[in-house]
Amino acid sequence: MNFLAHIYLSGDNDLLKIGNFMADSIRGHSYDVYPMEIQKGILLHRSIDSFTDMHPIYRQSKHRLHEKYGHYSGVIMDIFYDHFLAKNWSDYSSENLQDYAENFYLLLKENYDILTERVKGMMPYMIARNWFVSYSTIAGLEMIMFQMDHRTKNRVDMHESIVELHKYYTEFETEFKLFFEELRQHCKEKLKELNR
Repeated sequence: MNFLAHIYLSGDNDLLKIGNFMADSIRGHSYDVYPMEIQKGILLHRSIDSFTDMHPIYRQSKHRLHEKYGHYSGVIMDIFYDHFLAKNWSDYSSENLQDYAENFYLLLKENYDILTERVKGMMPYMIARNWFVSYSTIAGLEMIMFQMDHRTKNRVDMHESIVELHKYYTEFETEFKLFFEELRQHCKEKLKELNR
């Protein structure tokens, strides 16, 4: 799953959201220098990634992209799934997506000192281009894919995956909805475990 899903699945705990958001830039056990709630967010993030990578529905979605995009098929699929979360946001949250995004960007600014260097470097682009709201449209997704291509030195032309998104749109969306219900349940259980 990508950024929006990770934050959403963190619930209402602000520090847990931050930990979940920046977990990819924290290796091994180096997370234990952070406050406990941030540590929980990092551990939740890792649990989400493991659950997602092994799940048959997610693997089915990703398989459609694998031949053309190889290793990057997972990266693309994570962004596609964030698209379906953003597009169907009102099914999952009573808070407007724009407000949710702005509140999270403000949260990052308020906790800037605790963020990793990687997150600090990415933040201005994420906020300026409003990634979370951009996920909700195909045009926004395409913009994000072009940015990903730039970051990965155009290794596989990820922006071309919009063709597959159009081609399999119904299948991807159906798979996302089924998978996301199971992932939400998994996160509820994991959060209970982390809070014991």
